[in-house]
Amino acid sequence: MASERIAVAADHAGVGLKSLVEETLKEMGYPVLNLGTDGPESVDYPDFAGKLAAALKDGSAGRGVLICGTGIGMSIAINRHRHIRAARCNDVTDARLSREHNDANVLVLGARTIGAETAKDCLRAFLATEFEGGRHQRRIDKMS
Repeated sequence: MASERIAVAADHAGVGLKSLVEETLKEMGYPVLNLGTDGPESVDYPDFAGKLAAALKDGSAGRGVLICGTGIGMSIAINRHRHIRAARCNDVTDARLSREHNDANVLVLGARTIGAETAKDCLRAFLATEFEGGRHQRRIDKMS
């Protein structure tokens, strides 16, 4: 069973995919920190990106998943925080390399641009892949 808590947040466009991600995480044995939103009412994605950034900074979660309509807005909002390395992923290769080469700590998905099975595959790859370090660490150090 996984012990690392994963924070999950979405705007109104990502609520449906967020539920699927939470269910998948629980099936995989990960504790989930639900940071909202949980309904269809319009909300502002930067607010939820900020909640997730705070959860990673204070240690409430080890990694996170953010979801909006395209993933673009959430990516822009979350990457403004120095301790965050978020990657918007559209396939398993993106998810794997975001971890191997970039030590990404947040997976960003676009609910309107990715299918449910591909999203689950990305999530699994993101969580299963370790950071390679080595030459990549030097680059990560320049961003942190």
